[in-house]
Amino acid sequence: MTPLRIDTHKHIVPPSYKAWLERRGITAGGKPIPYWSPDDALRFMDANRIGFAVLSLSTPGAYIGDAAETKIKARELNAETAEIVAKHSKRFGFFATLALPDVEAAAAEAVHALDVLKADGIVLLTNTAGVYLGDRSLDPLMQVLNARNAVVFVHPGDLPAPPVPGIEHFVADFLLDSVRAAINIAKSGTLERTPNIRFILSHGGGFLPFAAARVARACTPNGDTKVGLALLRRFYFDTAIASSEFSLPSLFAFADPTHITFGSDRPYADVDRATWFTKELDRYPMDEKLRAAIARDNALALFPRLKSIV
Repeated sequence: MTPLRIDTHKHIVPPSYKAWLERRGITAGGKPIPYWSPDDALRFMDANRIGFAVLSLSTPGAYIGDAAETKIKARELNAETAEIVAKHSKRFGFFATLALPDVEAAAAEAVHALDVLKADGIVLLTNTAGVYLGDRSLDPLMQVLNARNAVVFVHPGDLPAPPVPGIEHFVADFLLDSVRAAINIAKSGTLERTPNIRFILSHGGGFLPFAAARVARACTPNGDTKVGLALLRRFYFDTAIASSEFSLPSLFAFADPTHITFGSDRPYADVDRATWFTKELDRYPMDEKLRAAIARDNALALFPRLKSIV
């Protein structure tokens, strides 16, 4: 039987956040903003043998065009999330939201969230206002995160370009945005400059495992494929909506087996969809040691405090 899982890709949608986005007509990459409650989250967790979940905001995060408003909204959302987590401390942790594109404000919020609110890590979008992770302008923030050995959950956002008519961003563009961010993080030297940060790429890294040999040359200054592959294998990958019989072979062939964590993508993935992918993971033939690693052991290595909880 699959061990009790730790979910590193589970979203929180505070009612105030949902209302804030809906008043402005903002969606999550074309998806309506879903309903969320602690009770609803726990029901899904109990039905799918999930003992603990690290909550995070999904796209668009706290930035919808006004950097000054984002600074205030990120602080409010982190405080609200920390309150919910405190009430369910045996079941929930959280990745804090930052105030990008204002790098100074984002660094200050990271310090507050990690040092004061005791967040388990940080969630960053692949790009904010067209600036991708790995851009040297983000170095001051990355140094703050590196100094705190932070776990950074990387979630795709809208491509900084119009979608194909009739195909919303979340359908395919999110996958490309994850690959863009991963390449940029690797080629920019961010992994070498900030070796203490552990980056989790959501949704199995988009199509990165499948295309790794193709893109690896672009990840190093001298175009060395082996070096590029080694850099890309430093990323962690979650299984959210990426645990089908088609995607798992590429993920398992490429990723370090200690760098794969379970993810559900609830509530943006509805109950039926999230349950189906979870069952696909359970049905997939694999060594039981790997199954336990994906379910919980790899997450416990990332979040040692959970060893006393789950």
